[in-house]
Amino acid sequence: MIDWSAFLIVTAASLFSAAVLVSLYSLGLRLLTTAGRIPMVEPHEFTGAITVLSPKKAAKQLKRARKAAAANPLTPGLKSLALFAGYACFVLCAIAVLYGVYLIVPALHR
Repeated sequence: MIDWSAFLIVTAASLFSAAVLVSLYSLGLRLLTTAGRIPMVEPHEFTGAITVLSPKKAAKQLKRARKAAAANPLTPGLKSLALFAGYACFVLCAIAVLYGVYLIVPALHR
């Protein structure tokens, strides 16, 4: 017989934790871009992989990102605070993932 209450608890916990992880990660990216760090990967770093952006388009995007970073109205102190908060979001995201692995793997409970 299926314990439906336990099933609903697991479903709710899964949805909640997925929402928290996605929110933390997106907030971290937003704070990094606010701080002036544009998380852009150059196409030439993926040798042998499919390149989504041509080098011309990548240079155009990088130029636009640098222009936006130069127009950032935040003070250097606020930029460093946003950078720290962005990295803190990524650390919290990693801790949540590691805790999920800890809960899933029974050998870690002993």
